[in-house]
Amino acid sequence: MNPKRRQELLDQYAKIEIDYGVIQLKNKANGKIYIAAVPNLKNRWSFYQQNLNNGSFPNPDLLADWRKYGAENFEFSELYRKDATDVLNMRHTLKELKKEWLTKLQPFGDRGYNQPMKEL
Repeated sequence: MNPKRRQELLDQYAKIEIDYGVIQLKNKANGKIYIAAVPNLKNRWSFYQQNLNNGSFPNPDLLADWRKYGAENFEFSELYRKDATDVLNMRHTLKELKKEWLTKLQPFGDRGYNQPMKEL
């Protein structure tokens, strides 16, 4: 690739807005939810669907219900979104944000797919 074209692509990439946030997957059949804090919200639903469909999603309970109830019984929503430009420590920011939403929504046991001891 010539240097001019490479620089054009780098400039385009630098202009892409990246938002981090908190997402929720909700099982409409039983009301259970899954909460995650993610560094880039773009295409997150597609990413999760792909992992669930090919069996590589890391949460076995959610994966089992995905197979049992089907994709049509799950909905994706963004609970929180913010521009990532000024975040100095994304890992810490996401951890604290996830704690906040897990505490607020309590998606454990019959209410959700998250694990309290691992998540908080």
